[in-house]
Amino acid sequence: MKSKQRTSDLKAMSTDQLTDELLTLKKEQFNLRFQRATGQLENTGRVKEVRKDIARVKTLQRQKSASAKA
Repeated sequence: MKSKQRTSDLKAMSTDQLTDELLTLKKEQFNLRFQRATGQLENTGRVKEVRKDIARVKTLQRQKSASAKA
C-alpha cells in the first residue's frame, strides 16, 4: 500500500524534482551503508526500501525522457 502512494507521489513530480529526490535517496543509501559497516544500523529493511525507491525514480525519469522525445 505504501509503495503505491509513493509511486503516485513520484509520478506527480517534475524531472528536476525527481533528480533532487534521486540525490537525496543516494545520500541516504550511502549513510545506511556506512551505518551497516560500523554496526550501527538498526532498521536493516530500510536498505532494501531505499534501493527500490532509487529504481522507481530512475524508471520514472527514463519514462518521462522517452515521452518527451516522442
